[in-house]
Amino acid sequence: MPATGDGRASAAAARLGAADAADTARRAGTGTSTPTTDAAGRPAAGRPVAQRAKAAAETGAPRSARPDGAREPAPIPHPRTTPSERGEPSDEAPYRLLVVADAGSGDVSLIESLVAESGARVELHRAGGIEEAAALLAPVPMVARRTRQRPVDFNCVLLDLAAPAHGTQGGPAADEHFPSDGLDGLRELRRRAPHVALVVLTDAAGAELGAAAVAAGAQDFLVKRETDGPLLARALRYAVERKRADESQRRLVEAELRGQENARLQRHLLPTPLLDGAGLAFTRRYRPGRRRALLGGDFYDAVRTDDGTVHVVIGDVCGHGPDEAALGVALRIAWRTLVFAGLTGQELLTTLQHVLEHERRSDEIFATLCMLVLVPGAETVGADPADGTAVGVTAADGAAGTLPVETVRLFLAGHPAPLLLGPDGPPRLLPADQAGPALGLLPCDDGLAAWPAVELELRPGWSLLLYTDGLVEGRVGAGSRRLGQDGLIELIADHHATGLTRGRLVDSALAEVEELNGGALTDDVAVLLLERNPMPALMG
Repeated sequence: MPATGDGRASAAAARLGAADAADTARRAGTGTSTPTTDAAGRPAAGRPVAQRAKAAAETGAPRSARPDGAREPAPIPHPRTTPSERGEPSDEAPYRLLVVADAGSGDVSLIESLVAESGARVELHRAGGIEEAAALLAPVPMVARRTRQRPVDFNCVLLDLAAPAHGTQGGPAADEHFPSDGLDGLRELRRRAPHVALVVLTDAAGAELGAAAVAAGAQDFLVKRETDGPLLARALRYAVERKRADESQRRLVEAELRGQENARLQRHLLPTPLLDGAGLAFTRRYRPGRRRALLGGDFYDAVRTDDGTVHVVIGDVCGHGPDEAALGVALRIAWRTLVFAGLTGQELLTTLQHVLEHERRSDEIFATLCMLVLVPGAETVGADPADGTAVGVTAADGAAGTLPVETVRLFLAGHPAPLLLGPDGPPRLLPADQAGPALGLLPCDDGLAAWPAVELELRPGWSLLLYTDGLVEGRVGAGSRRLGQDGLIELIADHHATGLTRGRLVDSALAEVEELNGGALTDDVAVLLLERNPMPALMG
């Protein structure tokens, strides 16, 4: 009775054999159906149901179009997978099998007869030893591909564990140190062709050796003289499909590990705001626009200096590649260094532009930037500021007659103005009429590039939303209309009116922006929400 070394191979092969029988019967005509046509006379058998229904609706043809009034049976759509996708051999994709066996032992003739008996379409190749097989499996360098015949892309290798190290091509020039032991030879073939399935052959007394070969990486093993053609075909099919499953699992594990590594790397590349003692709630969200990218060209940071002043920056380097991401990280690190060195305002931005000019790869690269400098709070006799930037007074504050007011200095370098949120009244944009040019657009040595400060007063309960233009450049619907700053104000007002704050406010706003866009935003997005709250500082 024929047997294989791996019991799972027989069970899986039995199920595949039943599927082959059903498939053969279907192709022979036992499961045919009458082809149909649509209203325009085109065959409809291979078209999806939804497309046929749409075509019928457009032409005005009823779904029941038979003369006798009986409903015509809906044609069965073709399956999504093809025979080759299910791992079955076909005329277009035969098994390309490399047999590694001693040509003088008679095993090659035995295998050829088993292949002929199996009925499977197998493209048979032979190697007389491990070294010859390794040469056939080794990848061809790109330079040599133009002069050499294209190598065979093998599906499977059938290795006789008794095969010699050197076959018919082995001679004086053969490598004496090439593996001669069966398991060592198997490991060498796996090293040369890790993506090719391996089935080993043993004699009747070598069942334990076959099991050791499976443990060493083979997909299955067969016993000589106990194998027939159908069993060989099932073993090859099982080995190929098992190898595919193993490769898929390996790629999945690699992707998970890569994702974990990327997450750790991103945590180190993105800043950790230093706001201890500031009494602020700080929420940040960052989403690169490129697929599988760690970072985009957007950058942000926030620090509190020893005098209690809070400095916040958000910026955007034009472009979306890794060079722009690296430049954004360089600008963010330079900004923090300059702040701790005591620079601020025009002097800081001028120095930062010099950094940009030295680090950018092209003179066309520029960066937009928004910087806030929050001075520690003071008390002033209650009067409504004329600039309209104060956002509300509580009843207790009004009764006391004194209002704690904080002063913020705003610097804009070609960047969208922040959004001011308060408990009373809708969100509003901070003034941007004194904004300067983006960093890198104009030279600052001749005084053309200037970034004047705008001083504003903030009343209790204020919140400031800083963002990059990727948030407002998302589309609204299928047309070309953009969300814009007006759309962002309306959207934030709706979410803020429901009582959302901090991370919930930012996340819900981002989710709606992506929903309006019809999917993930293509541009990099950075969002910061800075909130004054009597509670301890929180970062999310």
